[in-house]
Amino acid sequence: MEARLVPLPSPKPQPTVRVDGDRVVVTEVVVTDPALAGWLAERDDDDRAAIVERALRIGLLALQDAGVTVNVDVVRGEFEKLLQRTEQANERAATALEQTLRTNFADGDGRLPRTLERFLGDRGALRGMVEELFDETRRDSAIGRIGSMLERYFDGDTSKLAHLLDPTRMHSPMHQFRQEISAGFRAVEERLIAIEAAATARAGERSKSAAKGGDFEDLLENLLGEVARGAGDLVERTANEAGDTMKSKKGDFVVTINPDVTRGADVRVVVEAKDRRVSGREMREELRDAKTNRSACVGLVVFTPAHAPTGIAPFDVRAGDVYCVLDPAAPDPATLEAAVRLARLLALASLRESEAEVDAAVVAGALTGIREQLEVVKALKAQLTSINGAAGAVSTGLDKLRDGVIAQVVAAEAEIRSIGA
Repeated sequence: MEARLVPLPSPKPQPTVRVDGDRVVVTEVVVTDPALAGWLAERDDDDRAAIVERALRIGLLALQDAGVTVNVDVVRGEFEKLLQRTEQANERAATALEQTLRTNFADGDGRLPRTLERFLGDRGALRGMVEELFDETRRDSAIGRIGSMLERYFDGDTSKLAHLLDPTRMHSPMHQFRQEISAGFRAVEERLIAIEAAATARAGERSKSAAKGGDFEDLLENLLGEVARGAGDLVERTANEAGDTMKSKKGDFVVTINPDVTRGADVRVVVEAKDRRVSGREMREELRDAKTNRSACVGLVVFTPAHAPTGIAPFDVRAGDVYCVLDPAAPDPATLEAAVRLARLLALASLRESEAEVDAAVVAGALTGIREQLEVVKALKAQLTSINGAAGAVSTGLDKLRDGVIAQVVAAEAEIRSIGA
C-alpha cells in the first residue's frame, strides 16, 4: 500500500523536516492511513514512538536503496546500449576492413595482385622493360646501344680503336711510335752502312799493303791455338822457318797431333793461310810440297772469302786435304775447329791404314753433317748481321749448332779410335 502524506488543512501548522548534522528532526508530520492508524493503536503507548521512528528509518532506508537501484539500472542500461553500439561499430569496421582487404589483397581481383601482375607478371611492365632493354634485335635497346658503341669503338677498320692503333694515321698514338722506331732503324742502318764502309775501306787499304798476309796469319795462329789447346795438340808457326826436307818455307803452320792419340807416332797437319787467289792445280802442288817440307800427312788450307775457290765454303775435302774458308772480318771459330778436327781425322786414318780400313761412309756422313750444320750457322750469322734485335736468339742458335758440328766430328773421331782400340 502506498503511503501518502496528506497536508493538514489550514490553519494547521505545516510539517517540517530539519537535518542537524547526523540527526533528522521531524515535527508536525501527520500520516493519514486508517489501516496504519488501527495497527499502531493496537500497540502500547510507550512503543509507539519507537515504532514510528523505526518506520521512518525503514522508509528512508527503503527510499535510499530504491534510489541506488534506479541508478545501477540506468548505468547498466546505458552500458548495454554503449556495448551494443560498440558491437555494431566493430561489425561495421570489420566489414569495412574486410571489404578493404578484399579490394586490395584478394587473390583474383585485388588491387595489389593486379598491380603486381601488371608490373611483375609474365606480360608485366617490368618484363617488357627488361625485354626492351636487352633485346639484341633492337638498336635502341640497352644491348643494342652497347653493341653499337662497341662496334663504333672496336669493330672494323673504321673503329676508333683501329684509328688509335693505326701507325699510318697522323694523329694516332702509334704514329709517333712508328716515327721513333723508323728513326731508330734509320740510325742503325746508317751506323751499319758506316761500319761496312769503314770495314770495306780498311780491307781495301790492307789489300794493297804487305801487312795483309801477316794480319791473317796472326788471326789464324790465335784461332789454331784455341783449337789445339782443347785437343792437346801442338801448333807451330813456321812461315818464316825453313823445312827439314826441302829447306823451303812452304807451310805456314804445323799442327802436331797429341802423341797420346797417335800412340807415340809423329803425326802432323800442315796449314796454309791464303789471302790471295791461286788456281786449283797450284794449290794442290803447294800443299804437296808443304806436306813434304813439313813431314805432314794431311794439308789444311784456309782461304779468305775473297780468294776462296768456288764450292768449298765453309770447308771441303779435296784430294785428301781439307779446304776451309774463314772471314777475317768476322771469323767463325766453329768452322775452323771443324776443319782442323777433320784434318786430324784424315791424318789419324792415314796413320792406321796399314792396321785396318777406315769406314769411309762414316767419315763422309760426318763431313756432310758438318757442312749442313755450318750452312745453318752461316745463315744465322747473316741474320745476326742484318737484324740487330735478334742477336740474342741467333747467338743461342749458333751455340747449339756449334755443338752439333762438334758432335759430328766426335762421331767420326770415334770411328777412327775404334780401329786402333
